[in-house]
Amino acid sequence: MKFKGSSTFSHQQPDKLGVLVTNLGTPNAPTKAALKPYLKQFLSDPRVVEVPRLLWSLILNGVILRIRPKRSAEAYQTVWTDRGSPLLYHTEDQANAIREQLQQQYGEHVVVEFAMRYGSPSIEDAIERMMQAGVRKLLVLPLYPQYSASTVASTFDAIANDFTRRRWIPEFRFITHYHDFDPFIEAAAARITRHWSEHGRADKLIFSYHGVPLRYLKNGDPYHCECYKTSRLLAEKLGLSESEYLTTFQSRFGREEWLQPYTDETMKSLPSKGVKSVQVFCPGFSADCLETIEEIGEENKEYFMESGGERYEYISALNAEPQHIEALTQLITHNLSGWVVEQDQAGLLAVRQSQADKVKDVDHE
Repeated sequence: MKFKGSSTFSHQQPDKLGVLVTNLGTPNAPTKAALKPYLKQFLSDPRVVEVPRLLWSLILNGVILRIRPKRSAEAYQTVWTDRGSPLLYHTEDQANAIREQLQQQYGEHVVVEFAMRYGSPSIEDAIERMMQAGVRKLLVLPLYPQYSASTVASTFDAIANDFTRRRWIPEFRFITHYHDFDPFIEAAAARITRHWSEHGRADKLIFSYHGVPLRYLKNGDPYHCECYKTSRLLAEKLGLSESEYLTTFQSRFGREEWLQPYTDETMKSLPSKGVKSVQVFCPGFSADCLETIEEIGEENKEYFMESGGERYEYISALNAEPQHIEALTQLITHNLSGWVVEQDQAGLLAVRQSQADKVKDVDHE
């Protein structure tokens, strides 16, 4: 087997710190042709669909990939923008903002890239660029606040698989969750509070998370518990009583039981219980995407209004808002602790000296 090396390697080059930010993924275009390979990669992941491989291959290739690409393409067309997929450009904006903050702290030797677990830009390509740039210490942050094997562990699998083909493996750290990281909770609470200041409050605040099959919980996946903890911490930060908010789970697929209560069924039932206005926030999504914009912003709104609701508002994700970037940067900085080696310190001192010189020049002017 031939292992990947670095064509630009020099023994004299300084080691660099690398931060790789990842998210789920997106097709390259809102078309049936682009959706088919994307969905095949996504739904072929055994972490995503835990069904015997032979049986699932027959279902996926014989049924799903014949029907779903067209439907998914039509949904993506409703959210596509001049910049492309919302998830892609929001993640890119987040990575750019994180890079700016980290380089202010540590200097130019910090390399920040972003990648998608499925689709482009790929994790493999991002790691290749970082290794060619001299990254010898790599921190990975999957942008999933709550841990699930179907998201976070799948990202780890992709990185580990890439490492098996490399000659030089970097020192490696991996952030598995940040569901209770206080700066993240603060940023989410501030987003909701700002919405309240502009639009007022509703009868009920709904925290909606992506669903997973119930058996994942029974098999030991902590996702369900971490979602509820995030909701509780947010409610405490916002000063909400238990009767003022709900935790629900969206996007179920197939016939088996998933985590409940289901978001769509909740929206259909609330008006009959006297809840005429709701606001929905998705604490498990770091960036707006098809599921938040179309499924929560439109589809579930229809369920609620058609069932007798009078007011429905989706509170957008944190995206690249400054307080969110600050929270993510704090999380990364905490996990980089101890990784600033001697030459890094020298580079940092040089950056600080340069900044000090600029201040002196301004003072003299």
